Amino acid sequence: MKIQEDVSLSKFTTLGTGGVARRFAKPELVGELADLLAWAEENDIPTAPVGLGSNLLVADEGFPGLALKLDGVLAAVKIREGRLIAGGGAPLAVCLHRARAAELGGIEFVCAIPGTVGGGVWMNAGAYGNDIAAVLVQAHVVDGRSARWLTPDELGLRYRRSDLVRGQVVSGAEFRLQPKPEAEIKETVREMQQRRKDAQPTNKRTFGACGLKGHRIGGAQISPKHANFIENTGGASSADALALIAEARKRALEQFGVRLEAEVQLLGPIEIPPLPG
Repeated sequence: MKIQEDVSLSKFTTLGTGGVARRFAKPELVGELADLLAWAEENDIPTAPVGLGSNLLVADEGFPGLALKLDGVLAAVKIREGRLIAGGGAPLAVCLHRARAAELGGIEFVCAIPGTVGGGVWMNAGAYGNDIAAVLVQAHVVDGRSARWLTPDELGLRYRRSDLVRGQVVSGAEFRLQPKPEAEIKETVREMQQRRKDAQPTNKRTFGACGLKGHRIGGAQISPKHANFIENTGGASSADALALIAEARKRALEQFGVRLEAEVQLLGPIEIPPLPG
């Protein structure tokens, strides 16, 4: 398994910011992934998977560990006996496409989630009143010592959270779907996508955060259309986006007494400043 050095991670994030990964690999099989994680653990090297990067903020200084991009079998999607089986690196959009072609419904809501299966399981992604936990049968989780299938309860899935920790990677998942006419699936998706288009920026480089519409720091701006998104208006840094998140959380607390929690995943020497009190 070839490990590359000093690979830019900005191209793996939708915001387009961040530095390089000291090491980078694209495992295609569970065995390759397990070997990489075991090697990293033995050498005390932090690891992190990068999916489609829609909810990932990489430090401008980069990531000193091993970044993993699941590929090959670990990004494949297939239908078997009414169930959808996908690799952790498979885009949720591809899963929806395959399910629709097989006339299987139940995951239409992922049309609003620009991520991968692994990321979706990790944070129990959801939209329009549904989430991954509702359709997940089991997920395959690999770390430096083991590889096993876990149920939603064993994963600790709850609202936008799981019990998974760094060093564990979702290599695959199995979803339970229901027969549904393709035309009906298409109509449901069309309605959901229209709702998303009306409320969210879909033609900008963004990632999710909470804030105030139109507020800008450096090259990063909180979307004037939807305050839960940060846009790269050109030349933004991760530090700019981080400053926006901090300012939005501060103002929400001061004006409304609400302590906002950022769902974005941070990679490298980067952290969101704590709120006062």
